[in-house]
Amino acid sequence: MSAPPDLPEIVTRAFDVSRQAGYVSFCRNETGRLLATLAATREGTMAEFGTGCGVGTAWLRSGMRGPKTMILTAELNASLANAAAKIFEDDPQVDVRAADWATLRDKGPFSLLFLDSGQPDQVGVDQISDLMEPGGVVVLDDFTPCEQWPPLSYGRVDPLREQWLLDERFTAVEVLVAADTSVILATKR
Repeated sequence: MSAPPDLPEIVTRAFDVSRQAGYVSFCRNETGRLLATLAATREGTMAEFGTGCGVGTAWLRSGMRGPKTMILTAELNASLANAAAKIFEDDPQVDVRAADWATLRDKGPFSLLFLDSGQPDQVGVDQISDLMEPGGVVVLDDFTPCEQWPPLSYGRVDPLREQWLLDERFTAVEVLVAADTSVILATKR
C-alpha cells in the first residue's frame, strides 16, 4: 500500500500515549488513513466504540472538517479512556468517555462509526443499524482477509462478516487494507 511516511501530529501524540500506557492494541496506520479519508467526507456526529488509547480517534480527528462535526468515543477501561482523553483535552470537538459504548446509543444518529469486529451479538447489524443516519458509514476493523464465500475465520463460517455483507439495510464491502488485515465498510441505505 502506498502511503506517505509522515503521520499527522495528533496521531503521533496518540501513539506516544499508547506506548506510555503500555497499550499495543491499536488502529493500524492503513486503517487509520482510511478513517481519516472517510472522516473528511462526513459531517455531524461520528463515533468510535472501543477507544483504547485514542489512536483510531486521532485518525478520525486528522481527517475531520467543519466546526460542527463531533467525535464521541467510549472506552470501558477507565485507565485507557483517561489516557486518550489527555490527547483531546483542548479539543471541544472530541468527547472521550470512560464508559460502555452502549451509553452512546442515544447520542446518534451517527454519520460514521468505527468499531472493532467482535461477537455478532455485540457489533452485529441489528445492534448498530438504528444508530446510523441514512448514508452513514460503519467501519468494522480487524478481519483476517478471506477470498471465498461463505467467508471463513479459523476454519468456520464467519457469521459477523456474513451478516454485514448480506444485510439489506446496508451496502457493504470487505476492503483489504494490508496483506494481513481487512475492514468491512457498510453504508446505511
